[in-house]
Amino acid sequence: MNKKRKEALLKLCKDLPMNFSSLGLLNTALTHTTYAYEANTKHPLVDNQRLEFLGDSVADLVVSTYIYEKYKAKDEGELTKLRAFLVCEGSFAKIAKEIHLGEYLLLGKGELNEDGIDNPSILADAFEAVIGAYYLDQGYEAVYKLLDKLLLSKIKVLTKQGFDLDFKTRFQVEVQKNGPAGIVYKELDSKGPAHARTFVMSLQVDGKEYGRGQGRTKKIAEQHAAHEALEKISKDS
Repeated sequence: MNKKRKEALLKLCKDLPMNFSSLGLLNTALTHTTYAYEANTKHPLVDNQRLEFLGDSVADLVVSTYIYEKYKAKDEGELTKLRAFLVCEGSFAKIAKEIHLGEYLLLGKGELNEDGIDNPSILADAFEAVIGAYYLDQGYEAVYKLLDKLLLSKIKVLTKQGFDLDFKTRFQVEVQKNGPAGIVYKELDSKGPAHARTFVMSLQVDGKEYGRGQGRTKKIAEQHAAHEALEKISKDS
C-alpha cells in the first residue's frame, strides 16, 4: 500500500470515526473483484467478497440485538419487518453515499467507466465488507458503536414519525386520494443462487415507473420500491 492510499484510508477512519489496527484489512474491504482481477501484481489481490459475507451477518446480529432490546412490545413479525428494512442493499447504499465510501473504492476500469462508485449494489457490498473487516479488527462492540451512529439512529427517526413500515399501503392511499389508479409491481430481475435470491421490482402507476426496490423476497423488494416512490412524491410536493 503506497503512502497516498494509506493517507486516504486514515482520513476515512478519522471521518467516521473508526480505529483500525490493520489498514490492510480495510483496504481489502474496499477492493472490488474487478480491481483484484485486473491488478498486475506479483501476488493475486484479495477482493472484498468474503468480508462482505461476514459483514452482512454481523450487521444482522447488531440490528437484531438492538431492536430486540429496544422494542419489547413488538412481536417477531414486526421485528423481522423492521430488520429487513434496515439490513438491506438500499439502506447500506444510502449510508455508503452519506459517508462518501465510493471515493475510497478500488474498482476495475470497466466499473469506473460505468460510474461504479455510485452503483448502489457495489456501495452496499463495500459497506458490508467494511463492517466485516472492522469486526475482525476491533470486535463486536466497536461495530455496534459504529452502526449505532450510522444506522440505528435512523430507527429513532422512524419511531418518531409513527413507525409505519407498510410503504405499499401508504403509497396506495397517497396515490388514490384523487381517485382510482392502476398500481402494478413488476419483476425486473432476479439474481443470485436459489437459496439467496435477490429480486428487483418496479412500482408503476398507469404505466409510469415511480420507484424500484431490491430484496431477498419479492414482497420486501416491493416495499422498498414503494418506499422510494413515497420519497419521490414527498420531494415533488
